[in-house]
Amino acid sequence: MLSYLIEKEFKQLFRNSFLPRLILLFPCMLLIVFPWAATLEVQDVRLAIIDQDHSQTSRRLIQQIEASRYFRFQHMAVSYEEALQAIEKDQIDIILQIPIDFEKEQILGKPAEVQIAANAINGMKGNLGSSYLAQIINRQSDTTSIRYLYNPHLDYKHYMVPALMTMMLFLICGFLPALNIVSEKENGTIEQINVTPVNKVVFTLSKLIPYWLIGFFVLSIAMLLAWLIYGLVPASSLSTIYIGAGIFIFLVSGVGITISNYSSTLQQAMFVTWFFVIIMLLMSGLFTPVGSMPEWAQSIAAFNPLKYFVEFIRMVYLKGSSLAEVGKPLGCLLGFGILFNIWAVWSYRKQQ
Repeated sequence: MLSYLIEKEFKQLFRNSFLPRLILLFPCMLLIVFPWAATLEVQDVRLAIIDQDHSQTSRRLIQQIEASRYFRFQHMAVSYEEALQAIEKDQIDIILQIPIDFEKEQILGKPAEVQIAANAINGMKGNLGSSYLAQIINRQSDTTSIRYLYNPHLDYKHYMVPALMTMMLFLICGFLPALNIVSEKENGTIEQINVTPVNKVVFTLSKLIPYWLIGFFVLSIAMLLAWLIYGLVPASSLSTIYIGAGIFIFLVSGVGITISNYSSTLQQAMFVTWFFVIIMLLMSGLFTPVGSMPEWAQSIAAFNPLKYFVEFIRMVYLKGSSLAEVGKPLGCLLGFGILFNIWAVWSYRKQQ
């Protein structure tokens, strides 16, 4: 009985000319466009420099700044007032003022201070631009060596791409099952199942298994694109990723079925699902670290399943963590998955 119901689901899926194309195009567009659009890197910061020292040390510092890919040198200002006017006209973003005796202070072993003034209307650009500039200045006068582990070039795309796989699986394996069942309610085709002796467990599995298979297929496409476009390959084994993804797909498909059981119309299912999508994505650590959120938000995020899969896939993809090292997030995902799938079976009513 279950095999016939699964066959029916796939036939119904491929009978729709739009959904198979969406399943193929969605991961492609998400991984090609989103990492470039949702980057927190700041480049081409427009910079004006006021060199009051005119020494060999200050010229060497200016050359190092000009060689950086983060800055676009605009002009050498004569005075701070001139540079400030350029900021007011939106011609530059940051002012660097190198004071008199800059080289002398360094030779004497004293801290050589410079002034950085940033346009903070765009707070992120001003903050990160100032931080990049301070790092270049500190490297010239300091012998400290910094080594970045797991993402040595601080490429934000390497940080985003694995997490985008979480978003992709959540939307495809959670959103589509909910819409599929509710559309059957509206069309009346689900009544044909309701008059059969198919029990709730078999019915729920017949709705989940096709999307489990689709989820693995889409994940494979995403990992292939991550390798072809960004040169990003998992630092750990593929089996670890597929095991974690299987648990996550099991979880989110159960969430989708649960939502569909409480939705009477397609519009209602879309609004409810989209509400949970927005909240869960924003509080998952996908865009900003959960540790940077207020304590009350971190407490809420502890009940967000997406948080644990984002943590899992970044640990496996970038750090190369083994299955034993990601036991905690996988255990949380499995617990949520069992809870939501039991809820999905319990909440299904054949008279719907």
